[in-house]
Amino acid sequence: MRIVLVGPPGAGKGTQAAFLAKNLSIPHISTGDLFRANISQGTELGKSAKSYMDAGELVPDSVTIGMAKDRMEQPDAANGFLLDGFPRNLSQAEALDEILKAAGLSLDAVLDLEVEEDEVVKRIAGRRTCRNDSAHVFHVTYAPPKTADVCDHCGGELYQRGDDSEATVRNRLAVYHAETEPIIDYYKAQGLVSTIPALGEVADVTRRAMDALKK
Repeated sequence: MRIVLVGPPGAGKGTQAAFLAKNLSIPHISTGDLFRANISQGTELGKSAKSYMDAGELVPDSVTIGMAKDRMEQPDAANGFLLDGFPRNLSQAEALDEILKAAGLSLDAVLDLEVEEDEVVKRIAGRRTCRNDSAHVFHVTYAPPKTADVCDHCGGELYQRGDDSEATVRNRLAVYHAETEPIIDYYKAQGLVSTIPALGEVADVTRRAMDALKK
């Protein structure tokens, strides 16, 4: 299957993508991983992306599309893939259609993880990260530390990262609504979208997504 996973920041796309890709035996292709891999390997696309990033500029769609195209053409993606974070806007969605069409392929489904905006803010703004080890992450509501503001693992101070602040989260949501949300209507016109309620236990959300794919 060839699937696109969409949803606002904080909807749990990364978590669901990993579970779905495993269940379907297809690779999980995320934009973040693509950038990191290309930059660390020193590919031409990676060098181009890094030059824009180092200058504090947005990486052009052409570079992102090139990375995604290269990854989708790898042998492990021959029988399908799950795209997470790509396409991010209408021009990328149109480019993806062209790439697949040229290969005689098409998308099978688009899964839209649906979460209310206030819940997104609550999920992200409630995160607290250990200053000693950023892998130690807690949540004031869903996974609180035993002692407020103290890491259970090493006793380090817990703090709220700048990109987890409510103002930053709401700005990210505004960008999502303006740039990414339009691709949902684009794919709805193709009859590809299944809306998945993303509240509840991770396993329950995965089950809803798998049920939608079976249909």
